[in-house]
Amino acid sequence: MTIATTDDQRAVQESIQAWARATNPIETLRQGPADSWRSHWSAIADLGLFSVAQAEEVGGADGEIVDLAVMLEQAAAALAAGPVLSTALAALVVGRSGEAAAKQWGPELAEGNLPVGVVVDGVVTAEADGDGGLVLSGEAGLALGGGPGVGVLLAASRGDDTVWCLVDAEADGLTVEALENVDVSTPLGRVSCAGVRVSADRIVVGLRPGLVRDLAATLVAAEAAGVAGWCLRTAVEYAKIREQFGKPIGSFQAIKHLCAEMLCRVEQTRAVAWDAAVAAESDAELPIAAAVAASVALDAAVDTAKDCIQVLGGIGFTWEHDAHFYLRRVLSLRQLLGGGAFWRARVAELTQAGERRHLTVDLGDLEASRPEVRAEIEAIVALPEAERRAAFAESGYLAPHWPAPYGKSAKAAEQILIGEELVRAELETPNLVIGWWAVPTILEHGTAEQIERFAMPTLRGDLIWCQLFSEPGAGSDLAALRMTAEKVDGGWVLNGQKVWNSLAREADWGICLARTDKDVPKHKGITYFLVDMRSAGIRVSPLREITGDELFNEVFFENVFVPDDGVVGQVNGGWKLARTTLANERVAMSGGSSLGKAMEELLELAERGGPNAVTKDRVGFLIGEAMVGSLLEHRTTLRQLDGQDPGPESSVRKLVGVRHRQAVAEFALELSGPGGAIEGPLSREFLNTRCLSIAGGTEQILLTVAAERILGLPRD
Repeated sequence: MTIATTDDQRAVQESIQAWARATNPIETLRQGPADSWRSHWSAIADLGLFSVAQAEEVGGADGEIVDLAVMLEQAAAALAAGPVLSTALAALVVGRSGEAAAKQWGPELAEGNLPVGVVVDGVVTAEADGDGGLVLSGEAGLALGGGPGVGVLLAASRGDDTVWCLVDAEADGLTVEALENVDVSTPLGRVSCAGVRVSADRIVVGLRPGLVRDLAATLVAAEAAGVAGWCLRTAVEYAKIREQFGKPIGSFQAIKHLCAEMLCRVEQTRAVAWDAAVAAESDAELPIAAAVAASVALDAAVDTAKDCIQVLGGIGFTWEHDAHFYLRRVLSLRQLLGGGAFWRARVAELTQAGERRHLTVDLGDLEASRPEVRAEIEAIVALPEAERRAAFAESGYLAPHWPAPYGKSAKAAEQILIGEELVRAELETPNLVIGWWAVPTILEHGTAEQIERFAMPTLRGDLIWCQLFSEPGAGSDLAALRMTAEKVDGGWVLNGQKVWNSLAREADWGICLARTDKDVPKHKGITYFLVDMRSAGIRVSPLREITGDELFNEVFFENVFVPDDGVVGQVNGGWKLARTTLANERVAMSGGSSLGKAMEELLELAERGGPNAVTKDRVGFLIGEAMVGSLLEHRTTLRQLDGQDPGPESSVRKLVGVRHRQAVAEFALELSGPGGAIEGPLSREFLNTRCLSIAGGTEQILLTVAAERILGLPRD
């Protein structure tokens, strides 16, 4: 996976990959002088990197900034050298300005004829020259991509205004001191001006303060995604073939978890880079999107590059291996953009000032059906409360992803539209809890009688379900279950123990896995049962959790009879059904804040505590983490709308989401000060969230699964 979400974007990335295979830019970098990047500069321009996001009237392809981000990601993965990022940034600033500068210099930038370095932070003074131009003086600072024979884009203070000037590489009075960049693939120069004259057609005015910096952060995040992706692929490929102690190192849990953590960071980086590029088209929400992108991507890419070298071991520490070039690239970019702490503080400041990112989906032609859906939902809302639940269930809108007549057989886009209309009408969908998992399995694998008996009553709220899967010796390793089911006349007799069952005391029915054949591999001898929780021989014993509550239970089965019509699917075919049950998820877009309720409450708590640098840093980090969760979910939804598999984002979302909820709860308690020692809602929430990294598969098991199933590392 990459930033790309469309076939056209993926095709462009493949073109850049083909170019990189043919030209080997890293080898050119190793063998050539400092300006060896010029040997492949025209080829990069011919690929359309500098023109893709420009309007046709200035020589561009009329694409979007996200198309540019996609190309920069792939160019960075190839470690394309030279002022690539800075020239692309200058082309955006000048080419999209709509002024004389765009008309005069936009085509030159789009064609790559004018390589440019950019001073992102730093301002020189400007005085009018009497001909509509300016005279620039002062120390500008460091120019990313700056060097001999390269133009400079920099900010100049003109009275109360700040303008941007495109300075010719050979301009009198311009000094660009070539510096030794940590990133040996990109020029870096210190810029100063001594009476530099800039004509009117080289001046861009009217830009929002901070726009260039936000655009820079956006494009840097895209490059960070490319570097991080390369590092992940390189580490995983090496872990599959490098052997120690007679087996590939990728089979060791320590390496698997290291690579899985890299995967998490890579997907987070891709998500925020993509979002910032999307937001950049309209600019309204670019400040917060760019700040989040930089706050997440800069550190994530550096950490991923470091971990790549760790997986590679000694070979990764050599100059001969390419890994250090990638670490150098993102390390330099992080420093030049101010570092992660700067951007975390900016995220906190913008958010506390009311900035929010709003994620939406274009439903296209489906919008024509919205009035009909709205009218039907409003009709349900208008009913007396006593009749509303039944009507909601029978309408199909309560579970639209289920097949008709129990749902609407709604595809992804229709589910989103229905969800939006339910929120608009303030018609809250009842939580079926385990019913969300049980009924889809019955609908897919059950008999007509089972469907008739259980589907609609569950929707109406007449039936409550519990799950009877986990056992004392079979938690994450569910196939190790020991509960037995022996065949008798007319049914089965179940014996054994289940544990960690919520709602077992309240439930009418349970979905239960039991072993029906001990003589076959453990995954094959399991059958899926529907158990009446009022059956003789069932004893439910509550378990007291660390919060003091008794949500979970132990359930003991002693000669519990289940009739034959309680078997779902084939005898010994329960493992497949269990996987279906655990995979049943709706397509949904989170309503309300993209940060989530808990994060919004934490913001209020932090504001009451007053300004504090440490608090601001922590809050900024957690806001970025919250946004990452929303973006991973959003990108998963977009893939489903496009008919694709959810991709790795959904797995990463679970890991990131759990860690985030735990971190928010802990920091909220920390902010409460000494009062947090008193039992209360904050301490209870902190204690309660400890279960999140255990229930549904421990964090460590999820990391192992991600390493094996997504990255393809060998099983031990």
